[in-house]
Amino acid sequence: MSEAVLDADRLTKAYGKTIALRGVTLTVAPGEAVGLLGPNGAGKTTTVKILTGLVRPSSGTARLFGRPAGDPRARQRLGYLPELFRFPDWMTGEQVVTFHADLAGVSRADRTNRVAEVLEKVGLGARGRDRVGAYSKGMSQRLGLAQAIVGRPELLLLDEPTSALDPVGRRDVRELVSELKAEGVAVVLNSHLLTEVERVCDRVIVMDKGHVKFSGSLDELTGGGPSLHVTVGRVDDDLRPALVEFGRVTVAASGDVQITLGPPWDDVPDEAAELVAAAVTRGPWGLRGLVVSRASLEDAFVAMVSGGDR
Repeated sequence: MSEAVLDADRLTKAYGKTIALRGVTLTVAPGEAVGLLGPNGAGKTTTVKILTGLVRPSSGTARLFGRPAGDPRARQRLGYLPELFRFPDWMTGEQVVTFHADLAGVSRADRTNRVAEVLEKVGLGARGRDRVGAYSKGMSQRLGLAQAIVGRPELLLLDEPTSALDPVGRRDVRELVSELKAEGVAVVLNSHLLTEVERVCDRVIVMDKGHVKFSGSLDELTGGGPSLHVTVGRVDDDLRPALVEFGRVTVAASGDVQITLGPPWDDVPDEAAELVAAAVTRGPWGLRGLVVSRASLEDAFVAMVSGGDR
């Protein structure tokens, strides 16, 4: 297994009497996209500031690429888009990205081509010579993404990267994250838009009140993939065998049937629903109802941070 690009061990942080972090431990592997979730005040921003070397922990360690988080050699391999940022209005988008390329150590020979490449990648190829003061919120967000990736980072920290974007812009960010993952770049995505996390992240870390409450796959958090809830008029010994090809089947005497879809049906739940309906209709059981249920990250997240039962 490749060395973790990010490794935080038992981080704590106190601001006077206020405890922001209470023993936070997390890791991120190369090419992995991880969603960092939590309500306001959970400690996410403090964690990110420690990882970028902007804040020192009260105790514990944070390492990037095997080096202390504040080490310039580690930070040079990091790209960062903060939630709140501001670029000088009098600069052009091209000048902003060129400045950050210089800070990131992009060679002078490569700089012009690289700046043009990332502006095109984030959808600002035709607006790079416009002044930032003329940019919309969405364009400024795209510019922030451009400066974060211009140095070819191996770890990218994105704090609410889609907050000002329209649906097309959010799709572009998802495609960009997928492209970076394919190139081996690790991405940590901090977002309150849980649907975006569901679509791009391999794993989620849920924080609350300074603790890590959960770290694992989306399926582990939500309790699995899609399922079918079927209601039939009668139950006999032949019902379960007729449906078992679709996944794990539980049959109640009342006529309630639950099918936890297995491969390949978990990727096409609507198609599975049609086939299950046809199978039940052909038999003597009588189809009374069928509902496709998709596990919700939002429901699982809210239940976890509110103290509920998953």
